[in-house]
Amino acid sequence: MQRQRPPQSKPETGPGAAARGLRLLARRDYTRRELHAKLAPYVDDPGELESLLDDFTARGWLSEARVLDQVVQAKRAGMGLSRIRHVLLKRGVSEDLIAPALATLKESELETARALWVRKFGRVRGSVADQARQVRFLQSRGFSIGVAMRVVRGSAGDTGE
Repeated sequence: MQRQRPPQSKPETGPGAAARGLRLLARRDYTRRELHAKLAPYVDDPGELESLLDDFTARGWLSEARVLDQVVQAKRAGMGLSRIRHVLLKRGVSEDLIAPALATLKESELETARALWVRKFGRVRGSVADQARQVRFLQSRGFSIGVAMRVVRGSAGDTGE
């Protein structure tokens, strides 16, 4: 869980909000909400910050769609749909963008869970207690109970066994 920092007053020296925003965006993509939180201590007028973020968006420097694509590409091999959705919502990506992106991942969720399970447990199902632990592992990674049970029990087209 991320700790909240106390509000800071505007520093007297240093680059302006626009320069800070560009420096941040040069390192990685941010959502509007994330960049707003990072730049808010450096701006006196909230309207000024909103217009700056609008300008960044209009120029294509600030894009929630890019953040969505990057998160999905980075997390899809090791996380289920619900965990990816949680990460995206926490970063401030709108639900309107998340739903279609995750709908395309739904088709491969079973294969992703199976590949993760094989990497972690090596196709050894073990006792009932071991299987329960394996199901809990997959659930903690964001896979539904149905997908986790199918992977651990080896049903529905389990190949290679």
